[in-house]
Amino acid sequence: MRISLEALETSIRDLFLTNGAGETQAASVARHMAWCESVGRANFGIERIPILIKRMRQGVLDGQSEMAFESLAPSISRLDAAGGFGFDAAERAMGRAVELAKATGIGVVGVKDSNFSGCGAYYVSRAADEGMISLALSNSFPKVVAHGGIKPVLGTNPFAFGAPARNGRHLLFDMATSALAGSTVREHIAKGISLPEGLAIDTNGNPVTDPSKVADGALLPFGGAKGYGLSLLVEILSGVLTGAGIGPGVASMYSDFSRSGSNGQFLLALDISRWMDRDNYFDRFETLTALLRASGDGVLFPGEIRWEHRQRALTDGVEIDDRRWQEIQNLNPAP
Repeated sequence: MRISLEALETSIRDLFLTNGAGETQAASVARHMAWCESVGRANFGIERIPILIKRMRQGVLDGQSEMAFESLAPSISRLDAAGGFGFDAAERAMGRAVELAKATGIGVVGVKDSNFSGCGAYYVSRAADEGMISLALSNSFPKVVAHGGIKPVLGTNPFAFGAPARNGRHLLFDMATSALAGSTVREHIAKGISLPEGLAIDTNGNPVTDPSKVADGALLPFGGAKGYGLSLLVEILSGVLTGAGIGPGVASMYSDFSRSGSNGQFLLALDISRWMDRDNYFDRFETLTALLRASGDGVLFPGEIRWEHRQRALTDGVEIDDRRWQEIQNLNPAP
């Protein structure tokens, strides 16, 4: 089925409202999920609704938490998400980072006591709309080994950056620092597809290709020591520095209902106009993109496929799986 972007966002918002979330957080979750569905990132869209509502009903995700900013320096703030939705916390944090960057040239906001924040590309896209180059990082529940280890100690720890483009189709780069994302493992399980060797190991360090056995073992960092190093960067900035959970201090969204996630996020915005005027930046940016495209017929620009999905969604509506949509409608509480 296809549904208009506006109708999809409204339906998601209303569903979270009827399940006890406050207006601000419900609207933020809806914006995020609708955007993800519209750009072809369904793994961060409505498929997450059942587990999030379950966590709300279990009392480990507070959809009405009172989040509060603390100013640390003219360019730095910290947000205490108070156990609320990570989508709302990261959106607020990037908004504040942009405000600080407009005032001082750079804005940095760390978030503590947060939860799963979804797709980092969403936040850097919002910053790019404001003329900012930006970063969005989040730590997560340990399911990835350190390079050379066999016990999971780090999360998939996603890393995203964005840069504005003149035509609004911004550069959007978003990746897990593990060899593959947790959502990819779940997708392989659902479809009964084996994993390629070299992505996951068992408790003895042996390769695992059965996706259903990954939970008992661990994922590897992408690129060996390189991915491990980048994952550490994410953990230090979004976990250690913010005051959020570190390693096992972050709870599993799918299996730990005894506590809030305690995730941390780190958002940074850099005001391009402090370096050069916008037109000069766009000219130079387009020089770079032209070099990339001229290097081979198969070269894609980060975010390019997302914007193609987005255009079709705006024109024809967002494609949603009928069965999943019906399952979600059934999550409305009984009258």
